[in-house]
Amino acid sequence: MGIDYTQEIHRRRTFAIISHPDAGKTTLTEKFLLYGGAINLAGSVKGKATARHAVSDWMEIEKERGISVTSSVLQFEYGGYCINILDTPGHQDFSEDTYRTLMAADSAVMVIDASKGVEAQTRKLFKVCVMRKIPIFTFINKLDRDANDTFELLDEIEKELGIATCPVNWPIGCGKGFKGVYDRKRECIITYEDTQKGTREGESREIPVSQEGQAAAALGEEAFARLQEEIELLDGASAEFDLEQVQSGILTPVFFGSALTNFGVEIFLKYFLEMATPPLPRRADVGLIDPAERGFSAFVFKIQANMNRAHRDRIAFMRICSGRFDAGEEVRHVQGNKVMRLSQPQQIMASDRKVVEEAYAGDIIGVFDPGIFSIGDTVCMPKEHFTYEGIPTFAPEHFARVRQMDTMKRKQFVKGINQIAQEGAIQIFQELSAGMEEIIVGVVGVLQFDVLKYRLENEYNVEIRLENLPYEHIRWIENRDLDLDALTGTSDMKKVKDMKGNPLLLFVNAWSVGMTIDRNEGLVLSEFGRD
Repeated sequence: MGIDYTQEIHRRRTFAIISHPDAGKTTLTEKFLLYGGAINLAGSVKGKATARHAVSDWMEIEKERGISVTSSVLQFEYGGYCINILDTPGHQDFSEDTYRTLMAADSAVMVIDASKGVEAQTRKLFKVCVMRKIPIFTFINKLDRDANDTFELLDEIEKELGIATCPVNWPIGCGKGFKGVYDRKRECIITYEDTQKGTREGESREIPVSQEGQAAAALGEEAFARLQEEIELLDGASAEFDLEQVQSGILTPVFFGSALTNFGVEIFLKYFLEMATPPLPRRADVGLIDPAERGFSAFVFKIQANMNRAHRDRIAFMRICSGRFDAGEEVRHVQGNKVMRLSQPQQIMASDRKVVEEAYAGDIIGVFDPGIFSIGDTVCMPKEHFTYEGIPTFAPEHFARVRQMDTMKRKQFVKGINQIAQEGAIQIFQELSAGMEEIIVGVVGVLQFDVLKYRLENEYNVEIRLENLPYEHIRWIENRDLDLDALTGTSDMKKVKDMKGNPLLLFVNAWSVGMTIDRNEGLVLSEFGRD
């Protein structure tokens, strides 16, 4: 085999970047890639139509709106580590994609805008991390602009998110008065210089805080005196650094910097790599699966159709959980109970792809999906037979009836809407009595409707009209033997079925759910769908 793959697995670091929109997540991702030599020039994330787009955004609608709609997977090497970044959509209407991506990550980097603090979307995503006990590293961004009081920012993280904070470095001023950061572990000041955008970090000077004359000359007497006070306060008030607590998701190390001007990014990256864990054992129905002691296994956390417009293909993204993947070897698709070869294995950098011959636990690979994979599926060695923990699906909160404009394009419409539904971004339902001609779409965030319309038009050449429906609550019927015709509901209730044929009910009002249960003895309703 040549390489001992225990060593290969040990140098993997796989993390997701989460944030509220506009906190600077995509910029930070680009700067990481810059350090790893994966790109030579950081592109403009938004900007004019002529500007280069962020490497992690590939769908046309993302480029038009300057938002990340889907999660991208990016891999690069840095300092002897092999790093896999899962970039996630910041917009709340795409939070479901982010939830799934977090299932594939070993840790999360939370980006917070220094002038805005903890925002709504950060709160929502953070809860998922806590639920999964994912270690969280915080990067407080945009220190080159005016920022909130640093102590207040930390206090807000602790109160709002319920996690202890431990600043690893500390900002010296902000905005025009931003002088740099103080590294608490090394007890030195790292001075800030505005660098040319799209380049690596400028030449920063490091001054030991004990060399008071030199430090005061570099920062100015007043700024240095304030820093000394703050260091004293910090040492008395902030939580002690405890790696075990960080890796258990109880304590978040906090870093400060400016991704746009490239200050503090490399400092953060170095510390992060020291503190983050390599791939850890994952829970399956047969117990914990050790990454280094078992053969190849993986689970599907994302399916994306038409990443390559020229090939009209479908890619299933898999997180490798154990062992080494070798292209060409046979594997078992557990849910389909079929031994097969994974076709066209590749790693994807936005719209660029490279074929992979081998990959290890912690890596993410994309494989061609002929329509057999579903989100949450397990793939393992042919003689093995186990399944990884399922990925939760979230109940849609917005519904619309889909009207097709040109009935002659029925085939493309059915294919398109089914493929997009299999990616997990939308859920489709049908009236119990009707066939495919009556389709209701459910989404977690309304922006998904725009994406659906855009993609059907651009990828499948099908125009649709969406008619909003008033339903806000969805419940699956758990009783297998229930006579649906005899079900007594409320006037605002609609009976539908999902794509697997499971019956469910849509309601306009929350109180109708309870009333329907009261009126039908033995009826069991659930907020989650069955596989």
